[in-house]
Amino acid sequence: MDVRTPELEDGQHLWRLAKDTAVLDLNSSYSYLLWCRDFADTSVIARIDGEPAGFITGYTRPENPDTLMIWQVAVNENFRGHGLASTMLHELADRTGALRMETTITDDNAASNRLFQAFAEKRGAGFDRRPLFTPDLYPDGHDTEYLYEIAPL
Repeated sequence: MDVRTPELEDGQHLWRLAKDTAVLDLNSSYSYLLWCRDFADTSVIARIDGEPAGFITGYTRPENPDTLMIWQVAVNENFRGHGLASTMLHELADRTGALRMETTITDDNAASNRLFQAFAEKRGAGFDRRPLFTPDLYPDGHDTEYLYEIAPL
């Protein structure tokens, strides 16, 4: 397994992996290219036997550069259930040196809920969850996104 910083050419793979999950909000292919250009240092892509197997996109919060905000986590269905998401998350946290981590998750995303709870437990970090974006804030309908705050890392 190779977990590394994504390059511009990886944008298409991030888009396809996100699309294939059928769970994530799919962004435009342009946005994944932009992400690989502007936020590569806070993101990872994993390859297994040369095949794109998963990715995590993240960014540091402008008003709090010690906080790594995780945007999306995707794992190809052929590689699920083997700890790939956890490996990528720990790699990214270690590489960035972030002191805090945040993400948002809907209640119906059980895999992500388990991933971030287990991550906090393994790190011995505090874990807080509260509503951040409620349905009334979305013009097109969306479930509540809960903010997960994990610290210290």
